[in-house]
Amino acid sequence: MSPRQELAVITNLVDAVDDPTGLGVTAGMRYQLTTYGMFGFALLSSPTLRSAIDVGLRFLDLTFVFSRITQVETSDGVELILTAPDVPERLRRFVIERDAAAVCAIHRDLTGGPEPAVRIGFDEPADNTAYRAAFGVLPDFGARETAISMANAHLDEPLPRADTHAAALAQAQCREILRSRAARSGLAGRVLDMLSDDPAHPPTADAAARTLAMSPRTLRHRLAAEGTSYRNLLQEMRHRLAEEMLLSGQLTVGETAQRLGYVEVSSFSQAFRRWTGAGPAEFRRSRT
Repeated sequence: MSPRQELAVITNLVDAVDDPTGLGVTAGMRYQLTTYGMFGFALLSSPTLRSAIDVGLRFLDLTFVFSRITQVETSDGVELILTAPDVPERLRRFVIERDAAAVCAIHRDLTGGPEPAVRIGFDEPADNTAYRAAFGVLPDFGARETAISMANAHLDEPLPRADTHAAALAQAQCREILRSRAARSGLAGRVLDMLSDDPAHPPTADAAARTLAMSPRTLRHRLAAEGTSYRNLLQEMRHRLAEEMLLSGQLTVGETAQRLGYVEVSSFSQAFRRWTGAGPAEFRRSRT
């Protein structure tokens, strides 16, 4: 799902209810570390909470957030300030509160320790039940901005699942994912977006060419000029989504294969082994 599509879903959700306050934090509570694939693994293996924050901000583009998250050092610790100037105003509360709740859910998964202090840059709703559930305590409402504060006393404590070697590998893969996404601009980027819209039923090259208002021959030549091909982009999309789905822990190998358009699980397993050098189940075990 592209950011544009997700924002359309949020718009439909907010428009469909009479009082959207509290929906954002309810959604944010569902974002666990395993939801984020390799990004989540990089956080999980970080040595301390402070280093996990640094990793999180460096690779923020690998997450689902629409908010801008700014780190501010204070005398007591660190504050993460959330704003969303590029999001339509009527969606801003949902987006910021969802992202704030997701950050706190990650903090809980990483540390299992005291909840961070939270202030909300919006008025307190009549029903604050969802906020107590998301943040552990009732946050301060009506603040100038939405922020999450973490105390110095906890920032440099070792995390329970810290692993220096695993952290280095995970961060390297995060850098590679960002690099590959940045490289896919131009026509290749448009084709990747098209393929990602429905991974289980990707269009043929001829159908994609028609959608892009060009001949199949022109599509082949222009992709070749960008150093790729339609087949390579299809494999790249399936490889990336396969890793993300497997690491999320929400789908079985069979369900992952089905969502990527494979009729036989064995065909998916063979392709995955070509991409990574390991079978799907082995890949998941080695990273969880």
